[in-house]
Amino acid sequence: MTHPASEPNPPAMKAITGDTRAGVASNALEPILATAGVSKTFPGVKALQRVDFRLFPGEIHTLMGQNGAGKSTLINVLTGVVAPDAGTIRLGGEIVAFASPQEAEAAGVRTLYQEVNLCPNLSVAENIFAGRQPKRFGAIDWPDIKRRAQAALLRLDVTLDVTRSLDAYPIAVQQMVAIARALSVDARVLILDEPTSSLDDGEVAQLFKILRHLKQSGIAILFVTHFIEQTYAISDRITVMRNGEREGEYLARDLPADQLVAKMVGHERMSARLREAAHDGHAAHEGPQSKDAVQPFVELRGVGRRGTLQPIDLDVQPGQILGLAGLLGSGRTETARLLFGADRADSGTILIEGRPVRLRSPRDAVRHGIGYCAEDRKKEGIVAELSIRENILLALQARRGWWRKIKRHRAHEIADLWIERLGIKATDAEQPIGLLSGGNQQKALLARWLATDPKLLILDEPTRGIDVAAKFDIMERLLALCANGLSILFISSEISEVLRVSHRVAVLRDRRKIAEVAGKASNEDNIYRLIAGSGE
Repeated sequence: MTHPASEPNPPAMKAITGDTRAGVASNALEPILATAGVSKTFPGVKALQRVDFRLFPGEIHTLMGQNGAGKSTLINVLTGVVAPDAGTIRLGGEIVAFASPQEAEAAGVRTLYQEVNLCPNLSVAENIFAGRQPKRFGAIDWPDIKRRAQAALLRLDVTLDVTRSLDAYPIAVQQMVAIARALSVDARVLILDEPTSSLDDGEVAQLFKILRHLKQSGIAILFVTHFIEQTYAISDRITVMRNGEREGEYLARDLPADQLVAKMVGHERMSARLREAAHDGHAAHEGPQSKDAVQPFVELRGVGRRGTLQPIDLDVQPGQILGLAGLLGSGRTETARLLFGADRADSGTILIEGRPVRLRSPRDAVRHGIGYCAEDRKKEGIVAELSIRENILLALQARRGWWRKIKRHRAHEIADLWIERLGIKATDAEQPIGLLSGGNQQKALLARWLATDPKLLILDEPTRGIDVAAKFDIMERLLALCANGLSILFISSEISEVLRVSHRVAVLRDRRKIAEVAGKASNEDNIYRLIAGSGE
């Protein structure tokens, strides 16, 4: 594969306005699926705003955008999961309004999701023809099902025993079975939503081989992924979504990877003055400790998990903040979960203060002085029905064991102390945490872990969804905690935020660490180039 960003003289980027289709004039072929002015609003959220989209037969069209950009909502509108508030959808030139995914499937629009939606206890053949088994003399014709299932898989250049249970095969083969099921009902449009998230490199290559074969047969393929290298390996065309709007539609060959990243995140290149400011900010909180002089609190040496994260080397210094930068799906949260024992590594070694350890569970991590604020504070953080005090004391009580209950007066002392130290705005510690603002909920989660006197704090998107004032307040407090010796692993989708607080930044792309930068290399321009695969 030739990466557009690595070409000696990449072609000038241009948005497509209807004049070309992967090198073929668009007047020679009409879109098989298209939207015009599609909008969708949920309570408090404009998920889609006047989105125009088109998908042609015989092409692989990739939908790119950050989390919350509107990709999933657009797919749901196209497949009848939700109805648009405004706008039209055309399939084969005819206006359609699917009332359900079943109606979309009957019209030839099939969707394959990240998690294979099949029945693992049934055979491969039964999964391919579930709900529409051919019959003979009123009974299911099993020989015919077997024969037709083998033919459907052979179309994908896949040969296997279709009488075996689906769960006897790896996830990559199950993906092929799901595609075979879609094609067995004459799909005209195939939508794949993050189909490679659980596949290794060899399995991805096999899937892409099949998708190219399907493209040649005239099927239109809409591909959704967060992996930039995969985007350029498979795509004819790219549509970029941002904040519920279509940012633009581009031929993949005309859109260098660094400009793709910039369009996804709304980044404009920094001026020389801003670059200097970013460097000065880094130098201002660079401690006197050097990497050579201080033993890291935690080290990851070749730590990885199949299908989740390529083996990674990483270390977090005492009294420093290590930032993780990368797009959604790059491996940031996966790294955090391995380090916290929420997922188990299947390769490499984790060392804490120079000694190898095995983190089989979060309880092991907490015992070693590691705390973790998860990305989704409502689902994996706060217990909305409990009080602020009860939420703050959860981790400390769990570490002590439920048989060693913290005395009530001591619990009140600890809660009041951290409410004051972190400036949590509440009537008192007994107020339900679910009634607090997002910023104050996030501070309470920080308090939960700080009450355990951790040595390393893992923060995954700690400022997401909170106002600017609360965001900067939290950042200032993080830097103050570092000055007292706390190590922090900091994850944020906002690169400027990562740079503002981090002493070093590890850059991840496509589930692997590709660089670590500090000093003059710590500027937004270079981070974005590295994420796009064109940085130094």
